[in-house]
Amino acid sequence: MISPLAQVHPNAKISPNVKIDAFAVVEENVEIGEGSHIMSHAIIMDGARIGKDCKIFPGAVISAVPQDLKFVGEETLAIIGDHTTIRECVTINRGTVDKWKTVVGSHCLLMAYVHVAHDCIIGNHVILVNGVTLAGHITVDDYAIINGLTGVQQFIHIGAHSYIGGQSSIRKDVPPFVKAAREPLSYAGINKVGLVRRGFSKEALEEISNIYHILFIQGHTTSTALSVIKERIPDTPIRANIISFIENSKAGIIRRYIKESADEDITL
Repeated sequence: MISPLAQVHPNAKISPNVKIDAFAVVEENVEIGEGSHIMSHAIIMDGARIGKDCKIFPGAVISAVPQDLKFVGEETLAIIGDHTTIRECVTINRGTVDKWKTVVGSHCLLMAYVHVAHDCIIGNHVILVNGVTLAGHITVDDYAIINGLTGVQQFIHIGAHSYIGGQSSIRKDVPPFVKAAREPLSYAGINKVGLVRRGFSKEALEEISNIYHILFIQGHTTSTALSVIKERIPDTPIRANIISFIENSKAGIIRRYIKESADEDITL
């Protein structure tokens, strides 16, 4: 399953049924899980840990050293979960002393020319569309979708089940379950289509909508909105998730686009 024209270090840990095509490069401190496919001209560098049944397309570079001037050669990792697809020319840098690793979860899709910088932590079932660029230290939670040609500033947190429109600049945290678009990036309603596809109930959708109506539509400050949410919305895991995200935000969260009419039903 390993082409004689591939360059694979003899100390690399290659599981059974891994396919490595001609002209791929696998360096010494690498582990590749069973059933994964490393295609021609992909480069898997020291520190890569690739899970089972992954597909790494031509031109991808996994676990190159960070583009961080503070990096001095410490041994760090780039970890890829199971069943993740990494398309052409994606670059994923390994971590620094901040987290010692960069992580891309399982069942993710990183489309062509995506860049994931050092110390990013990407959850499961995340989709990064062509040309998305993540700076260092970014967290992207499960099931988030970031559309093409979007740039994300360092240390940003993007919540679970969020949907971000293409060609966006993300400078503030994006809470879970929402759609975001425009410039500056703004709240554009809840991600109803995605949530329905993932089995959220009508009651859950109503709860999410009510919470974000208080937060974004009623004109409160963030701190006042949180107080109102805690007073009016029953305590549930969804409420707890949203409140925790906002209270722990270091960059501050996106706001609603300033407009006369409510824009919760915008189609992205």
